Amino acid sequence: MFKKIRDSIKDYKLSNLNFRLIVYVFAITLIGIFTIGSATEGENYQFRQIIGMILGLLALIFFALLSYKLLFKFYWALYGVTIVLLLLVMILGTVNKGAKRWIDLGFTQFQPSEIAKIFIIIFVATFLYKRRETLNTFKTLASIVLLALIPFALIYEQPDLSTTIVIFITFCAIMFLSGIHYKIITGVLVISIPILCVLGYFVIQPDSGILEEYQYNRIIGFFQEDNEEAEAIRYQQENSLLAIGSGGLTGKGLDNSTVTSVKNGNFLSESHTDFIFTIVGEELGFIGGAAVIILLFLIIMECFITGSRAPTMNGKLFCFGFGVLIGVQSFVNIAVATMLLPNTGVTLPFVSYGLTSLVSMYCGIGIVLNIGLQRNKALL
Repeated sequence: MFKKIRDSIKDYKLSNLNFRLIVYVFAITLIGIFTIGSATEGENYQFRQIIGMILGLLALIFFALLSYKLLFKFYWALYGVTIVLLLLVMILGTVNKGAKRWIDLGFTQFQPSEIAKIFIIIFVATFLYKRRETLNTFKTLASIVLLALIPFALIYEQPDLSTTIVIFITFCAIMFLSGIHYKIITGVLVISIPILCVLGYFVIQPDSGILEEYQYNRIIGFFQEDNEEAEAIRYQQENSLLAIGSGGLTGKGLDNSTVTSVKNGNFLSESHTDFIFTIVGEELGFIGGAAVIILLFLIIMECFITGSRAPTMNGKLFCFGFGVLIGVQSFVNIAVATMLLPNTGVTLPFVSYGLTSLVSMYCGIGIVLNIGLQRNKALL
């Protein structure tokens, strides 16, 4: 393995290393670390996030040096690891607020669904690349859909509907970008849109059994305003919106002791994870919130640019898929914080607290950097 890494490094050109992407990632991670420290004053979440950044940096260096072509050869093994980890969650996972998504390692908690996002993108991209000659056949399309449904179902059963939706949208984007004939795409849309409408109707029925009770309450409570239960469900999002608006242009400052602060009043739970953008908006103001959004946008664009120059189809699909993943997850998190979508449990990439999430994102960035290092080779 190390010999192959050493041999591949000889072919890399330092001029092809995307320093801009590295700067963007480090900048937004530092914003997250400072914000987490402010949101969890007196606790050790900030220190853990710093450890996560160090581990993520090591992972980034490793995957930036390891040829993605070598890594992608093990796509079936990565798929198998994904299934095993998700099954282990069901067997050994710890329950937190009704969800079983983590494996307790003693010193920290490991969330397999986070690393599964990266492995699934690698698997789908390489599976389609290996079968590019038969891409538009029923066998190939049915195979990839069935194979993808297995990890989707395991993540959904945790239950983690929001992560399932994010990964599913990423999967659809990769399928669309893989070069599937437009007639197939049109046919799928014609069939799936009515089905989704009917399914959506049944989902919002109180006795459908499709959603968990808390998931149903979050969706219904988001749209209903005429009962106390709905008000309780919207409580966090309304406080989040109030906090962001109160930040003004420059915010109230990190670690402030302002009495009117939503954070200081403990009116917001999960402020260091799901609602970290609220803390950014309140304490760093419009400037801080805009900086986070711009940095995320720049990271996504760098992934797309690298994908457009990738030497192979699976490299291209990975870059675009990873960029879509960051974009969709960021949109959902910020939309929840600003009360544009019902409350979900999706973290903000590179900013929210979470060692598994941060390290997995750095792994993805490392792979994107490696693909960029090989962009001078002909497209295969």
